[in-house]
Amino acid sequence: MSKNNTFFKRLKRSTEELINLSIAQQNSWMEKRRNFARRFLKTLNIFARPAPKEEVDTKVVSATINEQNEKRPSGISAYWFPISCVALVILLAIWVMITPLKSVTTVATTNTSAVVPEPVVRKVEEVSVPTFDIVRIEDEGTVVIAGRWVANRNISVLIDDKVVATERTDDNGEFVYAPTRKFETGNYTISLIGVDPEVKSEENVFVYISPRGYKNSISLLMSADGSTLLQAPTLLADGDLSVSKIDYLDTGRIVVNGNALPRLRVSLALNDKYLGVAKVSDHKYFGLGADVGQLEIGKKYTLTIRLHDGDGRTIAQVGHTFEMPEMTGDDNTYYTVRKGDCLWVIARNFLRKGVLFSIIAERNNIENPDLIYPEQLLQIPVGEVKNE
Repeated sequence: MSKNNTFFKRLKRSTEELINLSIAQQNSWMEKRRNFARRFLKTLNIFARPAPKEEVDTKVVSATINEQNEKRPSGISAYWFPISCVALVILLAIWVMITPLKSVTTVATTNTSAVVPEPVVRKVEEVSVPTFDIVRIEDEGTVVIAGRWVANRNISVLIDDKVVATERTDDNGEFVYAPTRKFETGNYTISLIGVDPEVKSEENVFVYISPRGYKNSISLLMSADGSTLLQAPTLLADGDLSVSKIDYLDTGRIVVNGNALPRLRVSLALNDKYLGVAKVSDHKYFGLGADVGQLEIGKKYTLTIRLHDGDGRTIAQVGHTFEMPEMTGDDNTYYTVRKGDCLWVIARNFLRKGVLFSIIAERNNIENPDLIYPEQLLQIPVGEVKNE
């Protein structure tokens, strides 16, 4: 009821303003017509026969008054415009009274200046194959896996090629797998398979659970374009990067072996001169060989090995300063096979070319070059390729 009273008050005020405006416009029109008549009659008076001044003035005034009286509307017709406005306002008031209150509320809402924001509709971008978003190693040793695929479909999580769980994607095509079991220390390879239809992920995630906790653990997204670090180690400890052996050969080549966090990269520099980079194996071993030329006997050199994360930043480094000794003239060196090694990589590090692995196999009487064992001691015939 209060809304109707407010509306009628506003309506009454608006009606009075319309009437006053109409009357003012009517008076303005009448004044303009009078002025026009005066100017017109004065123009005609130029061509009239001269007459006494008093007589002419009297006749002009009389003619003007008579003409105005004849042309001026009389009665109701003189106020047709304000009367029309009043009638229109009355009709509008009657329509508001007989219209339901719901309609009045709708009109008032429409006329307000506030803009109602349109609802935000999220566009769901579906992917043709299952993909990873997050693979995070938690403090308790658990692993959280999140990704996306087609909306409202089943998707299986595989760890080391074994299905460990099947989750359901939501309306946005997203899923989360968060097992409560603690993962043991070691390496894991995680992949995804979409169910019905069966679609395997093009990317895998390599996870290393460190015995020192999640701060030393890593997860890497492996794709055809390379690897991307999803979780980097935030705290390194002694042993996360170490050098086990350094060989300097008569060929002017230096070979460094050591241990580091798996699947990261190590670089080698001699006196701050960059020599090369190598990838750490899944078993935390690395070997890196580079040509440094003939080093001067008795001169000090600093060899620096750096460990890099997925973005190329240095997260650890080991420096080794040595004085170049006099060479013994031995054409051979020895190497202890480590888990994950192959003759191709060993030959590349020591003999510059991986295709020379057959020389190592022949010297050590290895019948199957693809079959070597951890802790096996290999003789590397460096002298046979020194002059090549």
